Amino acid sequence: MAPVRTRPLRRDDWPTIHALFGDRGACAGCWCMWWRVPMGGRTWEAAKGAPNRVAFQALIERGEASGVLAFIGEEAVGWCAIGPRGDFPRLDRSRTLHRDWSADTWSLNCLFVPARWRGQGVAKALVAAAIDHARQQGAREVEAYPQGVDPGERQAAAFVWTGVPSLFEAAGFQRQSPAGRGRALYLLRLG
Repeated sequence: MAPVRTRPLRRDDWPTIHALFGDRGACAGCWCMWWRVPMGGRTWEAAKGAPNRVAFQALIERGEASGVLAFIGEEAVGWCAIGPRGDFPRLDRSRTLHRDWSADTWSLNCLFVPARWRGQGVAKALVAAAIDHARQQGAREVEAYPQGVDPGERQAAAFVWTGVPSLFEAAGFQRQSPAGRGRALYLLRLG
């Protein structure tokens, strides 16, 4: 297998994102907008699908979306959303992910690797590239929000789109919230 190569998202990457995410927008019409839409419930349901697709395409083309892509050969095989925490207002509504943060806090909040590319180091390469990208953009710390799983447990990809703890622990992130199941706040301070 060819090595995984990564690079930051560019303004002209919409066709690459669309091909990678497919017609369903990676996960049930999300189009990597979950953390960007400030409200849940009916507001989120109304945004799923075409409205999210249009919104994410506009963010990319205006240079207002930040993230990294992974490739094997010429094919896009993964996506990781990372950007200034302020770009993701829904985080402020979460009691478990709430903390004091500053303008140089970045949020690594979404990973998408199609099923046929999983288990090949794509997510690990994306996390490393995302950390490097944040550092180059002046971030002082990076938050992540992995889904807790029991040892040996396998969960459907729809539930672990923020990653799993072991992925972030291996990259040096430290858990900030009490141990347990569910989404947890992890933090990596950049030197």
